[in-house]
Amino acid sequence: MAAVPKIVSSLLLLCVSTFSVANSNQQGTLSFDIDHQVTTKHKATINGSKINYTVSTGTQPLWDDEGHPIASLHYTYYKKDKVKDIAKRPLLISFNGGPGSASVWMHIAYTGPRVLKIDDEGYPLQPYGLKDNPYSVLDTTDIVFVNPVNTGYSRVLPDKQGKMPSKDFQKKRFFGVNADVKYLATWLNTFINRHDRALSPKFLIGESYGTTRVAGLAHELQNQQWMYLNGVILVSPTDIGIKRDGPVKAANRLPYFAATAWYHNALNDQLQDKDLLEVLEEVETYTLNTYLPALAKGAMISSEEKQAVITQVSKYSGLTERFVAQNNLDIPTSAFWKELLRDREVTLGRLDSRYLGIDKRVAGDIPDYWPELTSWLHSFTPAINHYFRQELNYKTDIKYNMFGPVRPWDRTKNTVGERLRLAMAQNPYLHVMVQSGYYDGATNYFDGKYNLWHLDPSGKMKDRLSFKGYRSGHMMYLRYEDLRLSNEDLRNFIIQALPQASEAAKY
Repeated sequence: MAAVPKIVSSLLLLCVSTFSVANSNQQGTLSFDIDHQVTTKHKATINGSKINYTVSTGTQPLWDDEGHPIASLHYTYYKKDKVKDIAKRPLLISFNGGPGSASVWMHIAYTGPRVLKIDDEGYPLQPYGLKDNPYSVLDTTDIVFVNPVNTGYSRVLPDKQGKMPSKDFQKKRFFGVNADVKYLATWLNTFINRHDRALSPKFLIGESYGTTRVAGLAHELQNQQWMYLNGVILVSPTDIGIKRDGPVKAANRLPYFAATAWYHNALNDQLQDKDLLEVLEEVETYTLNTYLPALAKGAMISSEEKQAVITQVSKYSGLTERFVAQNNLDIPTSAFWKELLRDREVTLGRLDSRYLGIDKRVAGDIPDYWPELTSWLHSFTPAINHYFRQELNYKTDIKYNMFGPVRPWDRTKNTVGERLRLAMAQNPYLHVMVQSGYYDGATNYFDGKYNLWHLDPSGKMKDRLSFKGYRSGHMMYLRYEDLRLSNEDLRNFIIQALPQASEAAKY
């Protein structure tokens, strides 16, 4: 790639809203190159084959309409060496969520060629560090991990006068559902053309809030940048703007409750003796056919029907009938995390309910902290900092923001699900896959299924929609067996979404 003139900006570390989630009363400056790339060469054995690959990591600016750089985004680009025809080589563009989360989680735990040193169930081990990922999809697709503004090493830049822009300006330009999609599409267009990937089949993958991001990007790239995609992967999806309030929201929790209770041996012997998927099939059927209609009746439900539902929900959730009744059949997830194993005096993780926590008091209605998140930060934080400096030779004194300051986030006019539907309708090549962990209580798997059912009410595109579930949580790939399964599902999705040479984009 031809070198772009370097622009070095002095960044004000004093501004909490721009640089650090921690408060500081000391003023200082750091300079970093906002348009710079470091390249290294590597080898790996992936999916049984030895491959050589190049990693390019660095910063690329985002410019305003007058050509002034207003932000610089950090990326890490993995490219397989000696590819004869790059036009046939897919490119996977990866985002995490938050909003405000760096693209670290899937980078060094899911699709990248290097992953965390953790045990087979995903718990941290010392010494911290990385190991080769034998299941990475790099054998099938090149990958770029992108850090949105204020995450990772990405930053808002000073204006022409050298002053940091106001919070209002930053929110309007970067920190909202639609602002996020708009600027990232512009940035991606520059990246694609700089790296000569205009002809390559392109896929977006996003996790958690990243699913809101990529759902919106699919439409924005197609309709504003004229960049058409082959696939979108939604990992542990948010609602993507598809409403599921009231009885639907309450009912959709029950299959997740059942999965978690099954994992912790909190169900009766009849259910515990069954395989998880057999239990979930039964609970899903009950949820749709009985539980949801009962919740919809509200106070008008008969006493007999209500008691029958209380008994069955208790059976499937592992909670007592008294607790279900006290919540009027509508059980908050926060209450479930505290109540299910209260007799064992432990709480459940929110993002992955296999993880257990210890509270100051057994009493109460919400856990003191999220044990899964603290567990993950144990290993991810030192690993990513070491990886960039020591393995990728990217050295900077800018702090790597695992979670960056991006709030308040503007969530108004969130119609990304409808925009994704429209993008699929406009583009016969575009496929969508959902990947969810059964033990995820933040974005539960049954909500993910609901998204697919209601993404295209016509049902005319359902052959391009698919769902994959895993016996783990929000970041299902942390469990070693699911690292293999989820990458294999992703690999197959990418391959199957590539059209045949004679297959035109038409209905």
